[in-house]
Amino acid sequence: MARVADHTTIPIATGERLATKHEFARVLETGAASILQMALGRVGGLLEAKKIAGMAECHYAQIAPHLYCGPVVGAANIQLATCSPNFLILEGIERWQGFHADVLVKPIRWEAGYVIPPTEPGLGVELNEELIARHPYRGKQLHLEMAGKPLA
Repeated sequence: MARVADHTTIPIATGERLATKHEFARVLETGAASILQMALGRVGGLLEAKKIAGMAECHYAQIAPHLYCGPVVGAANIQLATCSPNFLILEGIERWQGFHADVLVKPIRWEAGYVIPPTEPGLGVELNEELIARHPYRGKQLHLEMAGKPLA
């Protein structure tokens, strides 16, 4: 990736599947990417993500937190974005509408294409526990898994 990044003017982004600040440090040290897409649920939460964002800032790299799950991690990404001067863009599941809005007492707010950070304490969201109780998870996997072979 460093060779590709060195031979293009297009910014390279990576990090959705990286799990430690040490992996992100290697990306930054080699110049393999200038946009880091850490997934808060994979890197160890807000504190570790903030450390990665700080390392990225020291290398003049930006962050674009990855979102592969619901609005609680989305709310955490909003908090990370709000306190990181090298924040580039926020990934979301559309606009957290439908079920993603219903699982929250107060949905994540959007105005003119921008997310409005909540002012409530903590992550700024409260779960609608009654609705969640009516839709229990019945699967066996706790995380997105890679398929063992290509899907037909």
